[in-house]
Formats: sequence, C-alpha cells, structure tokens
Amino acid sequence: MNDEHLPIGRFARLCRISVKRLRHYDELGLLPPAHVDPDTGYRYYRPDQARAAMLIGLLRSLDVPLPSIGRVLSGETGVLGGVRDRMEADLARRERNVAALERILSEGLPRPEVTVVREPARRVAVVRDTAPEERIGPVTSACVARLLAAAGPPDGLLAGLFPLDMAEEVAVAVALETSGDVPGTSPGVLPGGRYASATHVGAYDQIPLTAHALLAWVGERGHTPHGPLREVYVSDPATTPQDRLVTHLMIKLEDTG
Repeated sequence: MNDEHLPIGRFARLCRISVKRLRHYDELGLLPPAHVDPDTGYRYYRPDQARAAMLIGLLRSLDVPLPSIGRVLSGETGVLGGVRDRMEADLARRERNVAALERILSEGLPRPEVTVVREPARRVAVVRDTAPEERIGPVTSACVARLLAAAGPPDGLLAGLFPLDMAEEVAVAVALETSGDVPGTSPGVLPGGRYASATHVGAYDQIPLTAHALLAWVGERGHTPHGPLREVYVSDPATTPQDRLVTHLMIKLEDTG
C-alpha cells in the first residue's frame, strides 16, 4: 500500500457512499479496493477510484440495475439505452395498470360476455419456453417471433397456451395452425370440443382481468375447466393500438356427449 491510498472510511466520505455499500460493490466485483491489508482485511482505495464510485451511486439513484452498471464500467456500449427502453416499457405498463384500476373503480370488475362454442381439432406448429410469472408477456412475445420467423405470416389460428396451475416457472407455448411441418417447431394438435369463450379488448398485459372473469363464469356454472388457457390473437400488434387489440380467451369444458 502507498501513501495515496485512502482507508475505506475516508473514501466513503469522499464519495458520499456508505462503507456497507462499498463492501457490497466489492463483493459484486463492481469496485474492488486498490489494496486489502492481508492481516486485518481492511480495504483501501485510490483517490482516482472516486469517479467510478460516484458513477455507481448516480446510476443506482436512477434505478439502473447493478449488473447493468457492471457492464457500463467495463466499457460496454448501448447498456444504458437498453435500460432506458426497459424503463419506458415498464412505465407504459404501469400507466395501463393505473388506467385499468381507474376503470375497475368506476365500472367494477369486468364481466365480459361468455359464450360456449364448439371448436374443431386443429393441427398446429408449436414453440415452447418457460418463464417466471412476471416474465410471461415478454417470453410469449419471443415465442411468437420465433414461430412466425419459421412459419411466415399466419394464415390460420395463432394462440398462446398457458397452464391453469401457476408455478415458479410457467410453461409457455405458442401454436400456429398449419397444414404441414414447420422447421424448428414441434408438431401438435389443439384438441377440439366445447369451450367457454370471452373476448378481451385491450393490452395483452391486461388479459388476466378477462381471464379471471372467464374462469369465474366457468366455476359459477359448475363446469370443470380443462387447461391450458387458450389466448387466440386476432389483431396484429404492429398495426393495432394497444387499447384495441382483440384476443379471444378460451377454456375447454368437460364434454357431456
């Protein structure tokens, strides 16, 4: 250690960062000290490390995740632009949630019209993945993109399939009606039969409101629902405003003959 090194307490005051936070940054590999005393384990920093320390503090105050900050410090370009894009998407989602809550407050819980329809069995190409509950939307969108990249523009039913029983990792599948095999996908059959169906108009992340209403309708009438929940995507999100997206939700009912 040389005379220019600052003990962690002085360095923390210089950077206006707590000692505990500096230790945490060290543990994460974001800001290792310039020297660690081998006998006491005490950390020392160079004065020129203050700029990096204050940059970490600034970015954390802006809710930039620590892994992204590490990529910024390593010189990777485009990181903050990606963080901004995710923040903007999250802000838009929160604004839609506020609008949905205001609608519930003024109109009550949604009660979409539910009809019972008979669906034919359909041959489909399927793309599958898993996602934590909070990532179902983005993972579903990625599955749709993979499926359409392999199959081309849809000329039949395009549907997301989701289990009724939620878990830490949710099985996500997207199916496209097709007459032949599609490379890079799995062949499958969507079963036919009687389905309770309701139409959701609005953003995809508000679909759970309509799904809960549909499941409530099924339960109130003594039906036994059979998963998965089927989301049939009618609108093209590239050309349709989010508040006008049309999605048909379907739950298979027990067949009585």
